[in-house]
Amino acid sequence: MNLRNFEFKARADNIEKSENLLLTLNPEFRGIDHQTDTYFNVEHGRLKLREGNIENSLINYEREDYAGAKESRVILYRHVPDAALKEILTKHLGVKVVVKKKRKIYFKDNVKFHFDLVDQLGTFIEVEAIDEKGTFTTDELKEQCNRFFDFFGLKKEDIIDKSYSDLIWEKNNKKPR
Repeated sequence: MNLRNFEFKARADNIEKSENLLLTLNPEFRGIDHQTDTYFNVEHGRLKLREGNIENSLINYEREDYAGAKESRVILYRHVPDAALKEILTKHLGVKVVVKKKRKIYFKDNVKFHFDLVDQLGTFIEVEAIDEKGTFTTDELKEQCNRFFDFFGLKKEDIIDKSYSDLIWEKNNKKPR
């Protein structure tokens, strides 16, 4: 499945407060997912295998790293969990980094909300305005993200310009001075 989305990720010291604010909009709660995202060494973009109790997918995506809502071009393959897939990818590509998180997932129309507790990093809010069928313009998706950024009362300095994988890789690969 090819899809397009606009998304932002922000540090959130009090994700419970933000989650309670979202609940005032009566979103659809999809559940709590305990996810392990294994990122593989690839030449272009990112390739990750998501293993969770709700979401299981092989995800290839390309996205620029800058603060604010940004577009991602995604190829998503949903699969039944099977250790052989991870073994094949690991054998042929090698593992770059592993991200483990506890994620609460909500939807409001085409907008997906994540309230994340990420091992080694802390708590975050992630908002994705998703277009699976070519229904929305780029500007409409971006506007949805901007509207929820304001709704949650986030500040520019809360925005994360990188993926969790980049943050963990940098944290674990810093050389001592």
